[in-house]
Amino acid sequence: MRGLISLLAGSLFGAGLLISGMTDTTKVQGWLDVFGNWDPTLAFVMGGAILPMFIAWRMTPHLSPLTGGHFPKMGSLELDRRLVAGSVMFGMGWGLAGLCPGPAIASVTYGGFGGVVFLVAMIAGMFAAPGLGAQLDRTANAA
Repeated sequence: MRGLISLLAGSLFGAGLLISGMTDTTKVQGWLDVFGNWDPTLAFVMGGAILPMFIAWRMTPHLSPLTGGHFPKMGSLELDRRLVAGSVMFGMGWGLAGLCPGPAIASVTYGGFGGVVFLVAMIAGMFAAPGLGAQLDRTANAA
């Protein structure tokens, strides 16, 4: 049952990425080009993701998943160095490549060699992030 729900959720997510244009790197870069040929349509995509998630976070403390277990707790709202550094690096990658993790995985099927290179770099960044975060924490504590 859990595998079927995961397949359906992933398929819905992938279809949403395609329909919304999030897999089109020029559309994403157009969203980020606020001083040029700005394309505001991705604001609706973000709103379409933020609003249901806001509602879900409010509902889940009183519910449990269909497949058992419990929903994860909402993360900390504290703005710290790790969050800012991670956000900056994510934004730089998003702006330069026009891809974020979901569309990057989808791009392997249509993005050619560039999509594979981006996916490999993204995975390398995921493995490097804990060590870089610990180094950032040590630097902050030493200061």
